[in-house]
Amino acid sequence: MDFTAMLGNTAFIIAAFIVVISIIVAIHEYGHYIVGRWCGIHAETFSIGFGKVLFSRVDKRGTRWQVAALPFGGYVKFLGDANAASYGSEEVAPEVNPRNTMHGAPLWARAATIIAGPLFNFILAIAIFAGTLMYQGRPSDPVVFEAEYNLPPQFQSELQPGDQIIAAGDIVFGAEDAGVDELPVTDRVDYTVVRDGEEIVVQGPYPVPPRLAGVNPRSAADDAGMKVDDVITAINGEEIRAFADIVTYVNAADGDALDLTVWRDGETIDISLAPRRSDLPLAEGGFETRWLIGISGTEFFQAAREPIGLWDAIVSGTQELWWRITTNLSGLWHVFSGSISTCNISGPVAIAQASGTMAEQGPANYILFIGVLSAAVGLLNLLPIPILDGGHLVFHAYEAVFRRKPNDKVMQGLMVVGISMIATLMIFALLNDTILCP
Repeated sequence: MDFTAMLGNTAFIIAAFIVVISIIVAIHEYGHYIVGRWCGIHAETFSIGFGKVLFSRVDKRGTRWQVAALPFGGYVKFLGDANAASYGSEEVAPEVNPRNTMHGAPLWARAATIIAGPLFNFILAIAIFAGTLMYQGRPSDPVVFEAEYNLPPQFQSELQPGDQIIAAGDIVFGAEDAGVDELPVTDRVDYTVVRDGEEIVVQGPYPVPPRLAGVNPRSAADDAGMKVDDVITAINGEEIRAFADIVTYVNAADGDALDLTVWRDGETIDISLAPRRSDLPLAEGGFETRWLIGISGTEFFQAAREPIGLWDAIVSGTQELWWRITTNLSGLWHVFSGSISTCNISGPVAIAQASGTMAEQGPANYILFIGVLSAAVGLLNLLPIPILDGGHLVFHAYEAVFRRKPNDKVMQGLMVVGISMIATLMIFALLNDTILCP
């Protein structure tokens, strides 16, 4: 890659990252702001970014809305806050009603305002997950062939749009579980389809060919420059016919480099890469360590899709959010207990690179990535660490139990501890991104 191309790619990654972070921060801080306003707490400043103010305006309620030069965070400063972190208080004018300040408002109002930030992140995640489902729909059942992906000649089929697929070989083909794992890998497969009301048999490739339907950010495949729609036609000189063949070769390599022959838009290119150890969450809990190159596959065709209702989409989106929250918590526990690698902790460089990769894969994947990261940010902010929202909630819980606020000096000391913990975690994550686990 020449210098100009590298510079352009870096600029694209930074821009994609800034957009992601700005959206997530804006939603998070707006949660604090709007719930605080509903509770009667006045917001003095709503800022996206830190540092020098680039743009600002004051609304009719007296809140200054601003965009600052460093777009890697944001804050809402409420009336009476000594700082943007809402730790400590400052004097306000005698005529100001204490209930309109962050530190003079009722406990329930302060707690609701604090928890609203992470809650709005979760709501954004659910909205994106549900919206993606509604936009994409779900495969019809029975499966109806709609169009074939761009594939090499040896993977072409005799199926036609509108064909209702009944079976692949002896395996019944269904929208939920095609059961293709039980189908022997062969060059050609007989497909039983219903066409124009008549049941016929036509030929096509193995149901899940070695085509890349997805490339994981910062994976071996991503670093090697592989792209969605690439088709791996050979590994180490041996022809392959199915995505399952890739899995077999990767597992057998045990981390050794693999030489791939890749078909891309009619051209053949050679790529060498080495699988990497990865920790994957299991459905029953815990993690499994496997060798992976970071790709996913799907059927050789696009299936007709049917609409999914709003309620079903919201339920599925909420289930997706819950799975991600529990998986992230389990991952943190396994990292700190030493069960899985600390390389599972990523920092800003990794997130920026992932933002760029997902943006390159198209708007749908990019928006979905925003939802995934929003869920992670919401969860991170709920951790009981001073300076984070979770730390505020711990202090509010103390006040609720003991009927008094924590000592100011104790809070200041704990805030320093919290800042140190976050700074240490960020430095460690940055080292992971650049040196320890690049």
